[in-house]
Amino acid sequence: MGIAKRTRKFAQTKRVIGQRDARLKKNQVAADAADAKKQRDDVVREVPQVASNLFFQYNTALVPPYNVLVDTVGHLHIFPVRIEANQRQNFLSHTVQRKLELLPAMMDCLYAKCTPIITSCVMAELEKLGQKYRIALRIARDERWERLECDHKGVYADDCIVDRVQKHKVYIVATNDRDLKRRIRKIPGVPIMSVARGKYVIERLPDAPEK
Repeated sequence: MGIAKRTRKFAQTKRVIGQRDARLKKNQVAADAADAKKQRDDVVREVPQVASNLFFQYNTALVPPYNVLVDTVGHLHIFPVRIEANQRQNFLSHTVQRKLELLPAMMDCLYAKCTPIITSCVMAELEKLGQKYRIALRIARDERWERLECDHKGVYADDCIVDRVQKHKVYIVATNDRDLKRRIRKIPGVPIMSVARGKYVIERLPDAPEK
């Protein structure tokens, strides 16, 4: 008679509920509290008011003659050692280097009458740049351009321009500063003018002719 095979029997352990199991009462209470907090956070406390002149992304307030806010070099008072790197971002310096006339070049770009506008913050930044930007400063001081006096604190041109176009969407911003362009693009209905390929180009202007 053969020997019967014996199977090894393993001890059966008692199954224990893990501390992170959702069936535990303390975990259910914590999950309910998290859901309630998420619902409170999702509630919109204040909805920013949309400008009445905006029809989706179309700004009906932009009509000839166009008001063009001219920018200068950005971030110079934060990084004074990088003036040479920031020189390529100067709208007026690009205008001088490309031998462009400010007002005729704007009118060639927009096919309409334009009014260049220089704020006191832009003028203050240009005056700080010294002799290297004396030609750009001479252009900005032209009596034909409109001057806007700033009533806010500080003379940082980027914040000044962004604040103006947020309050009054009747301007075109002329700048070659990449950081300022990034901030302006977040504001609907504000076109950007820049110097490229030896002429002025415009972006985000409705029905703008292709250049």
